Amino acid sequence: MKNILTVALSVVFLASATSSSSADPAAGKTVFGAKGCADCHYTDGPAKEKTIDDQLAKKGPELWYAGSKFQKAWLAKWLTDPKPIRPQKFNSLTEENPADHPKLAGADAGSVTDYLMSLTSADVASGKVKPKNNPKGRQIFTKKMPCSGCHQYTGRKKNIVGGRSGPSLVEAGVRLNPDWILAYLQKPKVFKPVKMMPVFVGLLSDKDMTNVARYVANFKPKKK
Repeated sequence: MKNILTVALSVVFLASATSSSSADPAAGKTVFGAKGCADCHYTDGPAKEKTIDDQLAKKGPELWYAGSKFQKAWLAKWLTDPKPIRPQKFNSLTEENPADHPKLAGADAGSVTDYLMSLTSADVASGKVKPKNNPKGRQIFTKKMPCSGCHQYTGRKKNIVGGRSGPSLVEAGVRLNPDWILAYLQKPKVFKPVKMMPVFVGLLSDKDMTNVARYVANFKPKKK
C-alpha cells in the first residue's frame, strides 16, 4: 500500500511539474484575441504614447505591464470568477460598475494568465518592497494625502472604509505585486500619464512612497 501511495504521489507531482513547465503565453495571446479582450484592454505599451482619447476608448485598464502588476495566483482565480475591483465603472465617476466582466473557463483562464504574466515592465524593480503594517505608511495613506479618500480598504474593525472613485484596495496584498505599487507611485507617467489619481512625485519622498507601498501590500484577508 505504501509503495502504491508513493507512486501515486510521484505521478501527481510529475503532472503538476509538467503543467507548470508547459506554460504557453502564445496560446494565451490567441485566446485573449479570440475572446475580444483587446476590445477593452491595451496590451501594448508604454502608456506615454497614448492620448486621453486612446484611454477613453477602452473599457478596462491597460495590461501591457500585467505581469509586473498582478500576482499570478490571484489573476488565475479572478479570470474564472471576476469580481468588481472598482466600485464605479472604468473611466467614470458617476456610473456604478456593472460587474459584467466575462468569465473564462479553466483552460482558457490558465493560458490567458500565462500570457498576461509574460507582459512585464523594466520599470518595476524586484525586491524593493516587503509588506508591513507600518504606522508611517498608514499615516500617509489615511491622513496626510489621504489615499483613503478615493480607495476602499479594510479598516481596523474589519469593516470596509474609504472612497469609491478609485479601484478598491481591499486585499490588495493578494492582488498586487508590492514592487509594482511603489513603481506606480514613483513613475506615474510610465504606467498611466492620463489619469485622475494625483501625482505624488515631489510631494512624497521615495521613503514615504515605500512606506505607503509596504502598508498597502499588507492589505490581506484578516485571519479568523
